[in-house]
Amino acid sequence: MMLAILLTVILHSAATAPSVSALDELRAITPKSAPFEDFLARSGEQPPDFGALPSQAPIGSVLAAVPGGPAAEITTPQAWSLERARLLELLQHWFMGTVPPPPKNITARVLEAREEANCSYRDVELRFGPDDKAVLHLQTYTPKGAGPFPVFMTQDNHRGWALIALRRGYIACVYAGADQRDDTDSFVKAYPEYDWSRLCRRGWAAGRCIDYLETLPEVNARQIAIAGHSRNGKTSLMAAALDERIAAVISSSSGTGGTIPSRVCGSQDAAEDIESITRSFPEWFHPRWRFFSGREQKLPVDMPQLVAMSAPRPCLLSIAYNDGVEHGRALQQTYLAVQPLYRLLGADGNLRILWRPGSHETGPDTIERYMDWCDSRFERGNHEFPEELPFPWDWDAWRAKAKSLPEVDTLPETTWEQHATAGNTAPDQTRKAAVRAAVQSMIGTEPPGAAAQNDDYGLESDGLKHALHRYEGGSGLEMDDTMFGEYINANIYLPTGGKEGKAKLPGVLWLPADSIPGGYTVPYKRGDYAYRNIARAGYAVFCYDPIGTGRRIPEIRGFYDRYPDWSVLGRMLRDARAALDAMAQLPYIDPENITVVGYAQGAFVAAHLAALDDRPARFVLVAPPLPYRLDTDINETGGILRWSKDSMLLPALGLFAGNETRIPYDLDDLLALAAPKPILLVHPKFDRFAPSAPFTAFADRMAALYRILGKAANLALLQPETYNQFNEDVQKELITALAKLGSTAAPSP
Repeated sequence: MMLAILLTVILHSAATAPSVSALDELRAITPKSAPFEDFLARSGEQPPDFGALPSQAPIGSVLAAVPGGPAAEITTPQAWSLERARLLELLQHWFMGTVPPPPKNITARVLEAREEANCSYRDVELRFGPDDKAVLHLQTYTPKGAGPFPVFMTQDNHRGWALIALRRGYIACVYAGADQRDDTDSFVKAYPEYDWSRLCRRGWAAGRCIDYLETLPEVNARQIAIAGHSRNGKTSLMAAALDERIAAVISSSSGTGGTIPSRVCGSQDAAEDIESITRSFPEWFHPRWRFFSGREQKLPVDMPQLVAMSAPRPCLLSIAYNDGVEHGRALQQTYLAVQPLYRLLGADGNLRILWRPGSHETGPDTIERYMDWCDSRFERGNHEFPEELPFPWDWDAWRAKAKSLPEVDTLPETTWEQHATAGNTAPDQTRKAAVRAAVQSMIGTEPPGAAAQNDDYGLESDGLKHALHRYEGGSGLEMDDTMFGEYINANIYLPTGGKEGKAKLPGVLWLPADSIPGGYTVPYKRGDYAYRNIARAGYAVFCYDPIGTGRRIPEIRGFYDRYPDWSVLGRMLRDARAALDAMAQLPYIDPENITVVGYAQGAFVAAHLAALDDRPARFVLVAPPLPYRLDTDINETGGILRWSKDSMLLPALGLFAGNETRIPYDLDDLLALAAPKPILLVHPKFDRFAPSAPFTAFADRMAALYRILGKAANLALLQPETYNQFNEDVQKELITALAKLGSTAAPSP
């Protein structure tokens, strides 16, 4: 009864809320999607009342009490059973669409049967539903022998996978639920009253295959696995959610709409977001999901809940480190959110991540590991799948090891109002030293290091550049390479002829978003890459992968075991300062005219660099975070936990959760140390991580300081009419504004 009441409240808000303005806003900040507009016209639906929907920015355990969900943590399997039913209804309403009950009139016709050397082959047509309008074709490959055999089921384009499964002693079942062959359009004609999405239909189709497989004596119906890659990986998770007869599921590189939680991973991480995927593939999901573009913190349900639908059954989440549709840290967060459920249900070993080298592709070796997983879970073999969590995540373990931690209770409390008022004076050397000491106390003790000369040993190969989309490409650009700092590869993008030009170019140090698979590149770009467009405008743009991204992903593993008193942010700042050293050594860059440009996480790093290094001439922060004292609504933005416990970028910040007024420095302090240098703040008006009201308080504080310094024109604010993204429109505005900040345009080479 409670489930029905909770669901009714949410659905009622979607149907009746006066949200015309929310729809107009959505249309203003997102590109037009004709299929979505058709849905709106056909259904008359409006966005939900976002003011009534609770916010939940962080990813917590699927067992935890959540706004709009259970009032207390789920502690028994019986309580989970009720919660699963509630979540499945939400998934169907907002994300998947509704499905009919299993048909009772399914009939099978064998179109072809033949015996091969080591197996029996059948091509089968299933008909079911009203007037037998629904049609589904499947093929089975059955090993020779007595049986019964386990089943490996997959979609039509994974026939090669199925043949490997056959080799391993499984009945291989391939069904027409993939792009090359998709029978599920017939389901729409048979069941017009249901609003299921295409991937949901394909998932439901797997259950109809099981209906048939259960009639075969050679089938072990208790050991049926389903696997799929990319969009088929999403389908496989939906299939397991809808049909609990599926005994194991393998979701291979399923990305956004599969295993990657949208509330913590999107355009701000250079990743595929809800807007992009629903516009590019409008039939894959229910159109209602698009309502949450740029408002992902309002999602009533997310991908950890989709993965949780498989529990306690074996579920393998497969990801390639440099797979552009994935994001390793975000997937790890999904895993950590769902693992407590598996423990509650007594199935701790039934959820694992398989980390693969490379990008989106798979090969026979990967599929053999998928079969190892099935064998180990079906007690057919003893294959090891140890738990691997390469990205720092265990804040409690860090706290236990770290030696020099800030003593929170001894630090004075300073509200934002007090802090802002006290900061409205020109920073003198004493204040600069105090802020820098406070920053140093938070980022930790830096290990030994030394200045390095640029080198060419160890440069990226052309093949690796191509794999990571690092090439000149297009007119007007050329590229240079160097190894700098502590053996880090850098690529420098310049206007054509810039390397040999007579005059030196203004430099740009590019600090990117948290693009795990691509490093400084962007797997899901909105137009051309920002650093390339900036280079075309006349700058030499210095790019490298931050630690834990791109080709440096393995370097993040075990970071806090090696450096328990340092921080990932400290390492990033060390690399950024080494990059400034390297730029000064390049003959075509003017070391007195370097601009630091940071986006999202890169803006957070750039703000700290502004306080610690006097060399940059100006700073550009795109979608910067709020100051700590203004970022206290954890459910709305994630708060300081984004930088501490969630990403482990600056774990010491986690000590101040709920005590933000005691943090010894704030982000405006960092920028004040760079004043009166030119600073450009680019704040998307609908940035969910920096709502307008608190961001305005931050911008006003900075403007007051620049007025006091008599340099009001050196602080510029852009507020593009969009959400947190860095598309070409925003890039053009930035380049124009940067020129007005006093940057010198490059001379003609």
